[in-house]
Amino acid sequence: MSDLRPHRRWNPLTREWLLVSPHRASRPWLGQVETVSEERPSYDPGCTLCPGNKRVGGEVNPEYKETFFFGNDFPSLLPPMETMETEAPASISSPLFQSRDVSGECRVICFSPRHDLSLAQMSQEEIARVITTWTDQSADLGSRNRWVQVFENKGAAMGCSNPHPHGQIWAGDFIPEEPAKEDLSQKEYFREHGRPLLLDYAAEELRDGSRIVVEGEHWFAVVPYWALWPYETLLLPKHDHVARLTSLPESHKLDLAETMRRLLVRYDNLFQCSFPYSMGWHGAPFPTANGEKTDKRENVDVYWQLHAHFYPPLLRSASVKKFLVGYEMLAEGQRDLTAEQAAERLRSLPNRHYTT
Repeated sequence: MSDLRPHRRWNPLTREWLLVSPHRASRPWLGQVETVSEERPSYDPGCTLCPGNKRVGGEVNPEYKETFFFGNDFPSLLPPMETMETEAPASISSPLFQSRDVSGECRVICFSPRHDLSLAQMSQEEIARVITTWTDQSADLGSRNRWVQVFENKGAAMGCSNPHPHGQIWAGDFIPEEPAKEDLSQKEYFREHGRPLLLDYAAEELRDGSRIVVEGEHWFAVVPYWALWPYETLLLPKHDHVARLTSLPESHKLDLAETMRRLLVRYDNLFQCSFPYSMGWHGAPFPTANGEKTDKRENVDVYWQLHAHFYPPLLRSASVKKFLVGYEMLAEGQRDLTAEQAAERLRSLPNRHYTT
């Protein structure tokens, strides 16, 4: 079968099919065009995340010099004592109407005091400090919560309302839908094959090479075979079994930081813009729930493999993005560019940021 003809690809992590239609990549575009962000100052007196500035809730940021975190002023999850009653009305007894109380914590992480930077423009050492903050915060939040979601929304095209380089961590006493799919898939693969799914997948991608974008000593980034977004990537350990961020060996951090830097520089270089994306880490759920050990649960560490998803929306240029509508919403995911074509375009770009 030719990869240039319409075909479907299987995502073993979510157990979903994807339609690939590479013959449509050259179709004309008369739809929405995004506004490309302008240059920013290194300090913005009106930014609620810059050092020394007042946040919306009234708190004043310290004059931080590296990474800085704080409790989200408008959290989506609340600790148990602050959680409001959400039970369904007593008159509704049907199983079609269900609700459950949840609790958790939300934090914001400023990657740098500089307003004009992104992770792509930061040094290997600066990115390594961000990774250390991710791991430290995950350890703290994971001691009280079942799932810790580290993520970043970058750029207005991905709904980010503040361009200051920052990300978030939401931790809750439940496993959300997307990680739950991955948990089931990895568990069943391990039961059948005796090895973590993503370790075997990494070995196959390293052997093939056609979808690899950047590769370090311990980590590599690949456009996954089942990628939905045009330049989607998956960041993976190459050979080592690492269950979650808190299990990340110190010897991996600098290599992970450099692999991330090289990937993100290529993103920016592709259309010579500050490339928007949503990214996040997936790792093994924590063996706690509301502070209590859950020893009866299956040992998730043996089959889970730490990885990060990068979902960038741009399709053809800095101002044209992909929309998940119509067929994607009503039938299944679809893409016009093959994963191999996307990887080749990213791989061929230089390691040096276009602005330097």
